[in-house]
Amino acid sequence: MALVRDTEGDLLQVRDLSVHFGGIRALEGVSITVHRGEIHAVIGPNGAGKTTLFNCISGIYRAKTGRIVLEGEDILGLKPHKVAHMGVARAFQNIELFRGMTVLDNLMSARGFFLRYGLLRAAFYLGRCLEEEVRARDDVEEIIEFLDLQHVRKVPVGGLSYGVQKRVELGRALAMRPRILLVDEPVSGMNLEETEDMARYLLDINEEMNITILLVEHDMGLVMDLSHHVTVLNFGIKIAEGAPQVIARDPQVIEAYLGEQASARTP
Repeated sequence: MALVRDTEGDLLQVRDLSVHFGGIRALEGVSITVHRGEIHAVIGPNGAGKTTLFNCISGIYRAKTGRIVLEGEDILGLKPHKVAHMGVARAFQNIELFRGMTVLDNLMSARGFFLRYGLLRAAFYLGRCLEEEVRARDDVEEIIEFLDLQHVRKVPVGGLSYGVQKRVELGRALAMRPRILLVDEPVSGMNLEETEDMARYLLDINEEMNITILLVEHDMGLVMDLSHHVTVLNFGIKIAEGAPQVIARDPQVIEAYLGEQASARTP
């Protein structure tokens, strides 16, 4: 894994990333820099390449060309579990929880990814096994309290409302102790109250836990309220980047979104 000199203040650098699926150019020469401690939003119409970008960062897709550098280390080509160990966690748009397991067990399943002890220690629940399990349980209980999930901690997630399940999905990503959290459409399908709650949790994660967030979201109000920096993709190409207030007035961004809305209205 090649070492790259990291620019001061930069946590994640995506450089000239291209991904092709046959004749489809999902991403073409995309470059993004995410600074430590910020909420960086990636927006764009449907099919713009946002989820493809997330899949490349998390190791699910292998880019045709380019580099992905996390704090000076090139992670392009690493397997997803290796990327997770490097400190990249992801909360998915489509909820990927164990529906028959409780909230507590779902979060513990993420912490189990980092437990290190042998079969013998696990069988007798002694020594390092006991210490690590207790530490993991303490971490998870803090996340449950942070996300106001105490009242459902022993409830199977399949019986919870959609909004609460999205919170559990977020909590499971937090249980992996990420340096950067990839959050894909966190308020998709939520009502106004649930959206406001999720916005508050994301802000608290960023400010109180000091976790950098890379956010994909269609709700422009949420993006404008939360983000420090916004990157806009359209048909796999970066068309704009900057502060939210600047992006909101950019003619190319307005045209891209108006084009999507017009298509949606076409019978």
